[in-house]
Amino acid sequence: MSSIILYCQVLCIKVVEIILVTIKPRTILFNCSIQKIIHNSNLFYCYHLQRVDLPSQWRKINCPVMLTSGNSSSHPVSFILLGIPGLENSQFWVAFPFCAMYVVAVVGNITVLFIIQTDPTLHEPMYLFLAMLAVTDLVLSTSTQPKMLAVLWFHAREIEHHACLIQMFFIHAFSSGESGVLMTMALDRYVAICMPLRYSSILTPTVVGKLGAVVMVRGLLWVSPFCFLVARMPFCPKKIIPQSYCEHMAVLKLVCADTRGNRGYGLFVALSVVGFDLMVISVSYVMILRTVLGLPSREARLKALGTCASHICVILAFYIPGLFTFFAHRFGRHVPRVLHVMLANLYLLVPPMLNPIIYGVRTKQIRDRVIHGCCGKDF
Repeated sequence: MSSIILYCQVLCIKVVEIILVTIKPRTILFNCSIQKIIHNSNLFYCYHLQRVDLPSQWRKINCPVMLTSGNSSSHPVSFILLGIPGLENSQFWVAFPFCAMYVVAVVGNITVLFIIQTDPTLHEPMYLFLAMLAVTDLVLSTSTQPKMLAVLWFHAREIEHHACLIQMFFIHAFSSGESGVLMTMALDRYVAICMPLRYSSILTPTVVGKLGAVVMVRGLLWVSPFCFLVARMPFCPKKIIPQSYCEHMAVLKLVCADTRGNRGYGLFVALSVVGFDLMVISVSYVMILRTVLGLPSREARLKALGTCASHICVILAFYIPGLFTFFAHRFGRHVPRVLHVMLANLYLLVPPMLNPIIYGVRTKQIRDRVIHGCCGKDF
């Protein structure tokens, strides 16, 4: 008899719930009241259903609170990375060029670090900044590419909740760090061209170390808050991330709460970091251009601009796909998903691959050391 009574209670509550939903209220206040009634009714009958032997499918459909016991509703155990939506049949083959670029990035940046560390003549500000850039490139590519290759090759799409948040932290912290390193390299070129006689006294090893520490600590301090905010938010049952790695905006779309504060802070961090760095880079190169145009000979002007060519190429390779990804997440609703995901992957892979190649080809000291190491000759 008690079971029949409980069945009737559940049925009555569900009928009332259906009627309330069918009303389709138009006021926000009434809508919130209905949602509160439905939520409380779900809690009520789920508590009673635990004492009744009902089929498992009935519980699965009508008792979501029971299915999300503990922290599984607010903090899912894992997320699912889709890889490259739209290229499901080609993902296996797309992974090969990604793997090749990752290998080039790792080998190239380790080679640059080894050459700078073992050659005392390269312990100068420009090469120390280049070593910082190589470190950020290694961390940035290694934090995403192994998992991405596992997703594309072996369909290992599941990533744990905490691992996803850690990956998100490393991506954004070291992206900010790389932007800061590019900004300090622009300052280095400005001092070298506009103040050549004071170069050694201004950019001492201590100053270089402090600049590197500031840009890295800035990234850690700016990025940490929105990672902690995301970690404390409740997530919806849907836990699919439609790309190859955990990025802030992609993870934020899975949150079942008001994310305006987090979105606003993320936008503030992006604009303050990238905006400030681009402003410093732009001002530095305006001053460099003024100085170069004032040089008396054409050869001197070309030589001065040649020292900046590598840095300009690296800046373009880093900021163009990065800015496209940033704006596509927030405003690009009509951007094809496959294009967005591909550029997001290339944003974290192409700069780490190109940086050692560009500086290896354009910088004579590094180029000579590489040729000497490969050929056993002193060119």
